[in-house]
Amino acid sequence: MAPATSGAAGAEDRRPGALWTLGLFRSELVTVVRRWRTLALLGVLAVVPILIGIAVKIETRGGGSAGPDGGGGPAFISQITNNGLFLVFAGLAATLPVFLPMAIGVVAGDAIAGEANAGTLRYLLVAPAGRTRLLLAKYASTLAFCLLATLVVAASGLAVGALLFPLGDLTTLSGTEVSFAEGLVRVLAVAGAVALSLTGVAALGLFISTLTGSGVAAMAATVGLLITVQILDQIPQLHAIQPYLFPHYWLSFADLLRVPVYWDELVKNLELQALYVAVFGSAAWARFTAKDITA
Repeated sequence: MAPATSGAAGAEDRRPGALWTLGLFRSELVTVVRRWRTLALLGVLAVVPILIGIAVKIETRGGGSAGPDGGGGPAFISQITNNGLFLVFAGLAATLPVFLPMAIGVVAGDAIAGEANAGTLRYLLVAPAGRTRLLLAKYASTLAFCLLATLVVAASGLAVGALLFPLGDLTTLSGTEVSFAEGLVRVLAVAGAVALSLTGVAALGLFISTLTGSGVAAMAATVGLLITVQILDQIPQLHAIQPYLFPHYWLSFADLLRVPVYWDELVKNLELQALYVAVFGSAAWARFTAKDITA
């Protein structure tokens, strides 16, 4: 009769290691990116800066100005003709309120519910991943898509901006001029800030995905909730609760274009997204680990 410890050792050997976990994440990410729905979403995101660039080029071809002066998103449009780098910021400002979070909501909402609807979730859990590890892989692949989607918008804006408008030293929103190289660094910093702004939506969508076995229902609920929260954030009478709504500080990435950088709202945004990740990530874990998987 084999020693009792051999069984425990065998179980230990069957535990997935770090490489296996990395392979699970890579598999989930490849699955997400290869879907036609995902490619269509990325295509739509890439088109937005193109349309903005063409519209600004047409509007200014007679020497006119594009967009109103002032701060915030519209100021990016008014600066595009002076420096194509501003098309990146204008594209992100245009997609962040609706298009980017909707794309993330679709991917996150489908993460668990889509597998259950397709009948593949139970088979995924047969592998030695465990529910916690699988959930983390799903969320990590959603976060990777957040970054990918943001970079697609930024890359499209940079390419079209370089094609249609001059590039050079960047004049920040504070009026200070920085080199083109530093401008590119700020482009990457803004893209990173936007991607981090979407982590709360990703956690919320993942939680909703654990509540239903229908991928379409989870995606619709996530997108519907996103639209509702966006509306609530625009109603002046609700100013008391608006600082706690996840999209409230999304456009704070504009503060990265000032000299010196204004960190207050940037930090508040990161803290708020971390809170949503902690709350809804924990709720998703509690729901998924106790869920009866029948499909």
